[in-house]
Amino acid sequence: MEDLLGTDINASELWDQALSLVMTYAPKVVLAIITLVLGLWLINRCIGVLDKKLGAKDPTLNKFLCGLISAILKVMLLISVASMIGIATTSFIAVIGAAGLAIGLALQGSLANFAGGVLILIFKPFKVGDTIEAQGYLGAVAEIQILYTVVNTFDNRRIVIPNGSLSNATLVNVSIYDKRRCDMTFGIHYDDDIDKAKAILQRLFDEDERSLQDPAPRICVGSLGDNSVNLMFRAWVATDDLWPYYWDMHEKVKKAFDAEGITIPFPQRDVHVYNKSE
Repeated sequence: MEDLLGTDINASELWDQALSLVMTYAPKVVLAIITLVLGLWLINRCIGVLDKKLGAKDPTLNKFLCGLISAILKVMLLISVASMIGIATTSFIAVIGAAGLAIGLALQGSLANFAGGVLILIFKPFKVGDTIEAQGYLGAVAEIQILYTVVNTFDNRRIVIPNGSLSNATLVNVSIYDKRRCDMTFGIHYDDDIDKAKAILQRLFDEDERSLQDPAPRICVGSLGDNSVNLMFRAWVATDDLWPYYWDMHEKVKKAFDAEGITIPFPQRDVHVYNKSE
């Protein structure tokens, strides 16, 4: 009888303790969950507003800064929620610090990419929208993220390049200036009139509206090849017109040379066959 009574008393005490714990921590847990949900919603809204405002002014800094601020705010929110539940924030921060050190040692390459991204934003070797040539790829910069830079190539490929590589290696910013020199070489036969060929090139240059007069074009004999006299044709155009101008000019020169009797030679060999009779 006493054992049964003792069991009832222990069960009653356990129930009271459990009920007390629920009454004590349930409001805190519910409040923490609400805070977490509302906090994440507010962070996403704030980041969205910052993305729109900053994106219109500085697309280069936009993605990088939004991603960094979002990560910092979410870590602060998690620490606050843990404090509301009753977890000691000092020990929690110490655990995060130790974990951060271990993760940092394991992810040294990622930290180098982060530092590279900071250097890119400070010194601005390129910005979003620029055309760059780096790591063997040529394309337009679409995003500069915390760890990586996204480049869209002209054949519609998406290339992700680590920021550490971009900040520590040579890259070419193709679109930083508003005009570029278009270098072309056209070979003519040794028997053709050089002055006539140069006049044709000058005429084609003057007829094209994309040609820039300042700086003036350069048309001269660049070299004497094995099979041709190579005329060097250097014309200045707007950066956006470079490749269309290059391709169009080659077609125009071929047609004009054909119409004017200027020969574009190609490598050829004379073969002599000797018939020796015994």
